[in-house]
Amino acid sequence: MRNRGLTYLVFLMSFGVFAQNDEKKAIDGVLDAWHTAAANADFKGYFSLMTDDGVFLGTDATENWQNQEFKDFSKPYFDKGKAWSFTAVERNIYLDESKQLAWFDELLDTQMKLCRGSGVLKKVKGHWKIAHYVLSIAVPNENVSELINIKKQKDSLLLIELKEKYLREN
Repeated sequence: MRNRGLTYLVFLMSFGVFAQNDEKKAIDGVLDAWHTAAANADFKGYFSLMTDDGVFLGTDATENWQNQEFKDFSKPYFDKGKAWSFTAVERNIYLDESKQLAWFDELLDTQMKLCRGSGVLKKVKGHWKIAHYVLSIAVPNENVSELINIKKQKDSLLLIELKEKYLREN
C-alpha cells in the first residue's frame, strides 16, 4: 500500500512538471510570435499578444507606454513595413503556483546589439498575453562610466523635471 501511495505521489509530481513545461513552451511561443510580428510589421498580430491594459517600457527614460499610447507611437513604424527585429538568444520563464501568471527575462539580438527584455504575462480567457514588458540596452560594466558621460546632461535635465512632477503629484 505504501508503494502505491509513493507511486501516486511521484505520478502527480511528474504531471505537475509536465504541465509547467507545457505552459513554459506556450509562453515561449507567445514571446517568439510577438517578436516575429514586430519584425514582419504585423501590427494586429503584435498587439493581439498583449493585454488591453499592457505596458511597454522602452530604453529611453521617457518611454512608459500604456497600451493605446504604445499603439499610437508604434503604428507609423509598422505602417512603413518594418517595426523592429528582436531575436531571443536566451530566455528564462517562471510561473506562479496557479499557472495564471508568469514572468520572464530574455537576452535579445537586436538592431541595438545585445538588449535585455523582461516582463509579465497573464492568462486571459485561457491564452497567455503580455501584460508588461521592459526593454533595456545591455551595457558591459567596463563601459558604464563612458555611458554615464554620454547621457549626463540630458539625464540631469530630465531628473529635475521628473522630481518637480513627482513633488507636485505627491
